[in-house]
Amino acid sequence: MPFQFVHAVIAWLLKRRKHQIDLFLKYPYEVQKELLNRLLYTAEDTEFGKKYDFTTIKNYKTFAERVPIQQYESFEPLIERVRQGEQNVFWPTSIKWFAKSSGTTNAKSKFIPVSDESLEECHFNIGKDLLCLYLSNNEDTELFVGKGLRLGGSSSIHEDKHSYFGDLSAIIIENLPFWADINTSPKQKTALMSEWEAKMEAIVEETIQEDITSLYGVPSWMLVMCNKVLEKTGKQNLLEVWPNLEVYFHGGVNFNPYREQFKKLIPSDKFKYYETYNASEGFFAIQDQNNSDELLLMLDYGIFYEFIPMSNFNGENSTAIPLEQVKLNTNYALVITTNAGLWRYLIGDTIKFTSLNPHRIKITGRTKHFINTFGEELIIDNTEEAIKRACLETNAVVIEYTVAPIYMDGQQSGGHEWIIEFSEIPVNLDYFTSVIDDTLKSINSDYEAKRYLNMTLAFPKINIARKNLFYDWLKQKGKLGGQNKIPRLNNSREFIEELLGLTEVNTL
Repeated sequence: MPFQFVHAVIAWLLKRRKHQIDLFLKYPYEVQKELLNRLLYTAEDTEFGKKYDFTTIKNYKTFAERVPIQQYESFEPLIERVRQGEQNVFWPTSIKWFAKSSGTTNAKSKFIPVSDESLEECHFNIGKDLLCLYLSNNEDTELFVGKGLRLGGSSSIHEDKHSYFGDLSAIIIENLPFWADINTSPKQKTALMSEWEAKMEAIVEETIQEDITSLYGVPSWMLVMCNKVLEKTGKQNLLEVWPNLEVYFHGGVNFNPYREQFKKLIPSDKFKYYETYNASEGFFAIQDQNNSDELLLMLDYGIFYEFIPMSNFNGENSTAIPLEQVKLNTNYALVITTNAGLWRYLIGDTIKFTSLNPHRIKITGRTKHFINTFGEELIIDNTEEAIKRACLETNAVVIEYTVAPIYMDGQQSGGHEWIIEFSEIPVNLDYFTSVIDDTLKSINSDYEAKRYLNMTLAFPKINIARKNLFYDWLKQKGKLGGQNKIPRLNNSREFIEELLGLTEVNTL
């Protein structure tokens, strides 16, 4: 089939979706209000709906007063009942799929319900909308002349007695219509291989024979795969392997620490990067402009959003606000109600709004991934910016990092201890550390106050990790691949002590 015809058909289909996106851009509050009413009506005869009398909830105020904010631990008993075969507990249609959370911060796995509605309205739409928004900004694209390389989860699907579970990407791949496999690589069989290192080799072998025009996946693992491609082919950069490569769709972690490394792998000013905001619970936002670091909040994916100002955050006892009450540049914890039966679920992410017309956001961190041991309120957004500036100042390239507190000892000040794995180590490590420290002081007044005269916080302590330290740590924990991520910040020393125990870490 001629490329021009395929491109014309795909473009026509995607432009139809653009009109639907324009609708929620024009009427954001009405779309969210109607969505909440639909979710309440749909689930009113479930056990959860009867408990909170959904039939008499007619507005957001009543919904917020009656239904409690819940974290996973509170909702887990209901999820476990559905996993054991019960239905109509918190969602009326049958739920048999569960996305197993792959975060590194909890030894205990989470099993997030995935309904048919969430697959259709949310998880499948993200792929179409990525292409839709990309095409609307780049009408001269030749994206569809080749294939998209997807780097998904590391786990195959596992069958329980009454349900199935696995990495979300594996569930999506398992449920995709047959035609979706035509224009992507690797094949479904390869994509669902469970042993990560063997799968990586298989993906490399399969994709170097293809005309790859786009990449999809988490930056940390995509970087590993790309380097293996160059190692296998002996080429200097990815454009020598795939000359028509034009865009990388990424998500899962902040891209800033990886940006310079990908620029070296793909040395082209025309190459584009598009970010998504996704989690096991759903897809929430998509970059809708070229060369932007803002993400458009997707308001018609079957997800009703609420927001807790982090200045008043108190876990499940917090007070949330709806979309129409949010303000610019305020750090919020995200609360979601979904078409898979998660009701006022505290997902654990924090965001801030950079625009209210339309509603665009930036991800700032995690409610649990911060350091506030000394009142410094350090969040991931702060450390990412500090790393970015330090790398620009010193020509360093950071692969991975994590930060933990150094507790006060008698008259000795506390501090922050970093482990950083570099691909390009700065010539002057003292200066690198000073830039990090100065940047944090300039963007975080609480950190600056605690650093005053070293009285509470001492100068940061930097550990230079040996090559592949973080990779080996994840491998040791059985968490290679997919959406597994390094915990950037932690209020305890649990993870940093494990990493320091893997030897060959140089201390500055």
